[in-house]
Amino acid sequence: MKRIIGLAVTMLMGVGMVQAQNVTDSLKEKSLQEVQVTSLRATSKTPVAYSNLNREQIEAMNFGKDIPFLLSTLPSVITTTDAGNGIGYTSIRVRGTDASRINVTANGIPLNDSESSRIYFSDIGDFASSVQSIQLQRGVGTSTNGAGAFGATINMLTESIGMKPFVGLDVSGGSYGTHKETLRFGTGLLKGHFGIQGRLSNIGSDGYIDRATSSFNSYFLQAGYFTDNTTLKFITFNGTEKTYMAWNYTSKREQSLYGRRFNSCGLYYDKEGNMKFYDDQYDNYHQQHYQLHWNQWLSRNWTMNVALHYTRDNYYYDQMKTGKKLYQYLLTDDTKMRADLVQRKDGDKDFYGMVASVNYNNHKGLTANFGGAINHFCATHLGHVMWVGTPYYKNAPDVALALPGLEPNHQYYGNGSRKTDGNIYAKVNWEFAKGLSAYADLQYRHVNCQMDGSAGDWDDNGQVHYDLNRNFDFFNPKAGLNYDINQHHRVYASYAIAHREPTRDHFQEQWGKPVYAEQLNDLEVGYQFRHRRFSAGVNLYWMDYKNQFVLTGELNDEGEAVTKNIDKSYRLGVELEAAWMPVDWFRWDVNATLSKNRAKDMIITLDDYTTQVNIGETPLSFSPEVIFNNIFTLNYKGWSASIQSQYVGEQYLTNYGVKTMRCWTDWSQTDDVATDETLMLKDHFTTNLDLSYDFNFKKLCLKKARIGITFYNLFCAKFDNNGWAAPQFRQDAGGNVYAVNTWGLRDQEAAGFAPSAPFHFLAHLSLNF
Repeated sequence: MKRIIGLAVTMLMGVGMVQAQNVTDSLKEKSLQEVQVTSLRATSKTPVAYSNLNREQIEAMNFGKDIPFLLSTLPSVITTTDAGNGIGYTSIRVRGTDASRINVTANGIPLNDSESSRIYFSDIGDFASSVQSIQLQRGVGTSTNGAGAFGATINMLTESIGMKPFVGLDVSGGSYGTHKETLRFGTGLLKGHFGIQGRLSNIGSDGYIDRATSSFNSYFLQAGYFTDNTTLKFITFNGTEKTYMAWNYTSKREQSLYGRRFNSCGLYYDKEGNMKFYDDQYDNYHQQHYQLHWNQWLSRNWTMNVALHYTRDNYYYDQMKTGKKLYQYLLTDDTKMRADLVQRKDGDKDFYGMVASVNYNNHKGLTANFGGAINHFCATHLGHVMWVGTPYYKNAPDVALALPGLEPNHQYYGNGSRKTDGNIYAKVNWEFAKGLSAYADLQYRHVNCQMDGSAGDWDDNGQVHYDLNRNFDFFNPKAGLNYDINQHHRVYASYAIAHREPTRDHFQEQWGKPVYAEQLNDLEVGYQFRHRRFSAGVNLYWMDYKNQFVLTGELNDEGEAVTKNIDKSYRLGVELEAAWMPVDWFRWDVNATLSKNRAKDMIITLDDYTTQVNIGETPLSFSPEVIFNNIFTLNYKGWSASIQSQYVGEQYLTNYGVKTMRCWTDWSQTDDVATDETLMLKDHFTTNLDLSYDFNFKKLCLKKARIGITFYNLFCAKFDNNGWAAPQFRQDAGGNVYAVNTWGLRDQEAAGFAPSAPFHFLAHLSLNF
């Protein structure tokens, strides 16, 4: 209680960064309101690869799908969706790097979960409706708050408080019961100094995958105070989500039996052997954010910003588990007794801290930023048994057994974790000759990770008990050159070193085994041509890793993707971009990524669990070698149309370079019932089409209205956007290693796939008063 009261007092005393670009028309005011991202964002003179999305571009796509799908046409980006239609549990990968190693901030405040480093956009549904701009930096990027970036940085700036009052309504609806309702409002500037702006949202969908329903409610509210030299803002936003689990994915065998939309989450069989699904297999999550910002104009050359933040999470989810060993739930001492049961995992999390920076600009080619952050995280995780079926012995299922009465919410584990993360940085960009500037960025970061308590896992010594206290100290230097040859041509090069600590998930999944921090050496070299009608660019990157955390293809007991250290690996690629606007009403954008992603000296363990074989250099999982985007945009007299096409190359589900595994269609496992099943996500090509029309009725005080419809996957491509694989491996007489599945029929129990929805649509209407 003292901590909460102290935090509340601190937050009431603190104030922070803001971006209200319309408070006045002066350049000084506009610059002041963007101070909160000045120290984090790349500019045209920063020698890194990045892309920007402004408010207009976000609005043109924001009809209900999650933020990853708004970024899906940017270079090197691919997206995943458990529900199949981009709503619910979605994720993003950049250059083959998963979301747990992509740094995400809102107004400079970290959004990644401190334990897993994952980002769940479903926890803050419809956040895009309150975002002014998004910058995605590829590679290490610039110094950021929160965990290090090992594939990309996503920096979001929330909307400004406008000068004039307004009310807006956005609604959309379409396939698979999908709907979105957003009410926006703002007071405008009151008495020249105050303003309030906010949003209420509801999003729901049945999902393409069976029972993959989702329901999101959220709000965003900000209040600001503005003077010529000071901006103060309080921001709060939250999200509640209820999502039926769809993270098991389905094997090709299951899809052949039950269809592409089959969802095995919650599956069990009744006493008569009938297939049933547990009704309450939902993930329930509530996340509440508070931010207080203070931006200060100190002089013509100096600005500063300070921000305090606090995030509170509460969650619980129930899962039907079949044939579980009851002693591992502390229900009996009999190690052979099994039963079906419903387990609940729940907990709460607190994350709070401060970020700050001082920014210098002499307006003669020299800029500097000095800043840092201190953040603390603590969490409690509990496991309970909610219901137990009739106990039995595996080899004697008809033997009648009994258990003592189940205590309400019987707890079988409880543990906690804490993490303190602090960093300081200094960065300078100096144009020391006409058009030629040097960039240097130095960051020191200290991290302390702690875990204690009992786990839901068991090993040879019994139930696992955590006792961890690890410290990490990282120095992350970056340097580069940018040369504006003239107003049309620019070249740049940079080299960066970054480090990242293991997460709680890594320690948990590898308990008792060595887990290492990872290191990345990132070289970026690029060229850009800029003209009013045509622009183009090429960026070459070489990302060399030590102990990279790579997706193994496996899922843990929670259904989360597992990542483990790989000693040596690299990602090498070229990113191409071009945009052509021959006339004012037509624009053509295209980008492509060609890459090579490899693990070196991969060691594979055969199915005898002892023999290890070095299979050399192999492709990294979930890392397509080709990504291509093509966008045609037309705008004419209120009419607009956009045609977006994307090609994603094939992806391996493991890091062992195997494309298929030998399986069997019955338990005899003889050659005449053998089959080869895929361990790949096949390449795919999709096209989306958006049509809309802008109009107004000023007599009805309708400032602007837009009506339209978006068709997704226009040509009904059938493809899998994600998957998992955990085959066994054998070696033939010639020494060649191959994959097999002896755990189930065909690929059952060894692989799963997440199908994407075929053709679907969303109609949308936006009204602004």
